[in-house]
Amino acid sequence: MGLVQSVIEKSGIPTVSISLLREVTERVKPPRALVVDRPLGFPLGAPHDIDLQKRILMVALELLVHSVEEPLVVDFAPGA
Repeated sequence: MGLVQSVIEKSGIPTVSISLLREVTERVKPPRALVVDRPLGFPLGAPHDIDLQKRILMVALELLVHSVEEPLVVDFAPGA
């Protein structure tokens, strides 16, 4: 997905991804990524955990305001 993000960014559209694996994300180097510590298949947390899902999405969307020259990889802080 990070490779697709880079192509979209080159056309002037900011992108952000939510990632489960920091090591892979750092190798792919997407423009912006939020790394979450969740089980594989559940990047937004457990089903019906609306509060957590909303917090993850809001933090990810907030990354879109950052202009990037280098990849921006941020860890999600569960207590944030």
